[in-house]
Amino acid sequence: MKTLKSQNKSFSQEIYTWYSLFGRNNLPWRKNISPYRVWISEIMLQQTQVKTVIPFFNKFIKKYPTLKSIASASEDDILALWTGLGFYRRAKNIYKTKEIIKNDFKNRFPKNFDELILLPGIGRSTAGAIMSIAYQESYPILDANVKRVISRYKKIDLNGKDCTKQLWLTSEELTPEVNIFEYTQGIMDLGATVCTSKSQDCMRCPVNKNCKSAYEDINTRPKVKKERSKKKIYFTLAHSNDSFLLFKKNEKSFWESLWVPYDTNGLKGNDIFKEPANKKITNINHLLSHMELDITVEIVDYKTPFKVKTNLEHEWISKDQIHNYGLPKPIMTIIENHG
Repeated sequence: MKTLKSQNKSFSQEIYTWYSLFGRNNLPWRKNISPYRVWISEIMLQQTQVKTVIPFFNKFIKKYPTLKSIASASEDDILALWTGLGFYRRAKNIYKTKEIIKNDFKNRFPKNFDELILLPGIGRSTAGAIMSIAYQESYPILDANVKRVISRYKKIDLNGKDCTKQLWLTSEELTPEVNIFEYTQGIMDLGATVCTSKSQDCMRCPVNKNCKSAYEDINTRPKVKKERSKKKIYFTLAHSNDSFLLFKKNEKSFWESLWVPYDTNGLKGNDIFKEPANKKITNINHLLSHMELDITVEIVDYKTPFKVKTNLEHEWISKDQIHNYGLPKPIMTIIENHG
C-alpha cells in the first residue's frame, strides 16, 4: 500500500508527465515566457476564461511587449486595452503595480515571493504562479482549476469549515520540488480541459487511480444559482460632429475610472446641457459578476460641441479616438453603433 508521501509524489509525476503529452502549449502566454508576460496573463485570467483572454492578451502584449515598454503607460492607456474584458480593477492594479516596480525596484520584476505578494492584485496564488512558471521555483497555487482538481482528488468539501486552509495545505503537499513548471501548467490544464466545472472525463485523467471522486456523477450535485442584484442606470450621451461628451467615473464602484456618459440618475433634464437638435433613446442590459444593469441612454445630438459647467472630469472625444480610452463595453457598443 502506498504511503501518503508516495501518493503525493505519484500525483505530481502523473500530472507533469500528462502535461508533456497533452498540455496546451499553444497558449500565447506560454511562449517567450518572462515574469512580465506571466504576470499580465495571470491577472487577465483571474475570473475569466482562457478563450476570452487570448485576444486581449495578444493586443496588450502587442502594445506593451515588455516591462520597460509599459513603464510610461498611463492608467487610461491600460484601461483602454481592457475594454470588454471586465473586472476593471485588475487593470488599475496592473497600473499600480508597474508604478511600484518602476519606482521601488528600478523597473526590474521582483524575484522574491514575499515581494510579489505585496503588489496590488497579486495574491498568494498569482505570486505562486509567477514563481513556479517564470522562475521555476517550487510554490503551490490555488486558482479555480487547481482548487477543483485537488478538492475532488482528496474529496474536500468546498462548503466545509476551514476548506480554504485545507486546500492550501493540500496544494502544498502535492506540489513537487522538481518539474515545477510542467506541474503548475499541467494541473491548471487538467482542471480546464478534463476535470471541468461541468463535467469530469475520468477516463482521460492521469490521477484517476487514487482520486476519491473518480467516476462520480457530478451532475447529481445541487447547483447553486448565482443571484444578481438589479440596478437601473440613466445616462445622457451628448454627440456632435462625430464626437461624444464623456465623463470619468471617479466614485469607488463598478466602472471606476472608466469614461461614461453623464449620469442623470433618472432625472429628466439637467442644467449642464443645452437644448439638443435631436434625441434618441436606447436601452441595453449588461451583466456584471454580481449585478444586472438595465441601462437607458438618451443620445442627444448637437450642431457643435459646447463647454460644460461642472467640476467633473470630462472631455469631448472623437469617435475615431474612442478606443484610446477605457469605456465599459455596453457604452462602447452604443457609441460604435451611433451613426
